[in-house]
Amino acid sequence: MGRIHLQNIRVFAYHGCLIEEGKIGSDYRVDLSVKANLQASALSDDLQDTIDYVHLNKIVKQEMAIRSKLLEHVAKRIIDRIFAETPLVDSVKVKVSKINPPIGGDVDQVSIEMQISR
Repeated sequence: MGRIHLQNIRVFAYHGCLIEEGKIGSDYRVDLSVKANLQASALSDDLQDTIDYVHLNKIVKQEMAIRSKLLEHVAKRIIDRIFAETPLVDSVKVKVSKINPPIGGDVDQVSIEMQISR
């Protein structure tokens, strides 16, 4: 088994419960980790035998572009797509962070983290 990590994927998106968040948007950070058997690709040195992290990044960016009220909702969509499109993945851990959230205080970011296994 092994893990593939994509750290600090930066996107601009329009998530949030406030109407203003849907109009103004905000900066987000996504960290992603997938667990899979990487033995075949370690031996073959062939992209077909592993999980393409370019594809994982594309899934994150596409799902982040779809507005959600809750970060939990967008995280679950990311996980569902990864399972649907990458059969080698055994588990997914995703952390979605909203940078400078509008919560009336000096807060750098708020994050949710979700992990699901097949």
